[in-house]
Amino acid sequence: MNIHHFDMAFLAVAEAHGEPGAGLLEQFGVNWQNLLAQIVVFLAVFYILKRFAFGPILAQLEERKERIREQQENAEKIRRELAEAEETRKRLVAEANDRATKIVSEAEGTAAALTERRTQEAVAQAEAMITKAREASARDRDQMMSELKREVGKLVVQTTAKVAGKVLTAEDQKRLQEEAAREMAA
Repeated sequence: MNIHHFDMAFLAVAEAHGEPGAGLLEQFGVNWQNLLAQIVVFLAVFYILKRFAFGPILAQLEERKERIREQQENAEKIRRELAEAEETRKRLVAEANDRATKIVSEAEGTAAALTERRTQEAVAQAEAMITKAREASARDRDQMMSELKREVGKLVVQTTAKVAGKVLTAEDQKRLQEEAAREMAA
């Protein structure tokens, strides 16, 4: 049955009793005293529920809603901070890479300069050693030549003394040694 038919049936019942709407509540079995008592009880229960149940529940729901909102704000704040931290990390890594590249370049330059300096020092040391060795060799040669001249001079003196059959004076020995030294030097 649709609503239009229901309205018609309701009006027909009301007209049958002579007064529109009169006695309709009695016909449906509505007792005014019970209805008022039920309304009062309903309002009392509604008030009690609102005060002791709905109020605290709504307050808890509102608190929860507020906590959720705060957590969402905190989550958004954390996301922003993480994004900022990520940007800072990227920037610091880029700066560190730049510094590392500069340090490596400087180290390569320093190493090249150090290698060059060490090479020059090694060449200078080698040249100094060669010079010292030449000087030492020249001293040794001069010393050996001096000793050889003395020995040759002694041998010449001894040989001359044996060949001549006489004893040479110190002056003769000196003169013979000098002559032998001159001939060896030439």
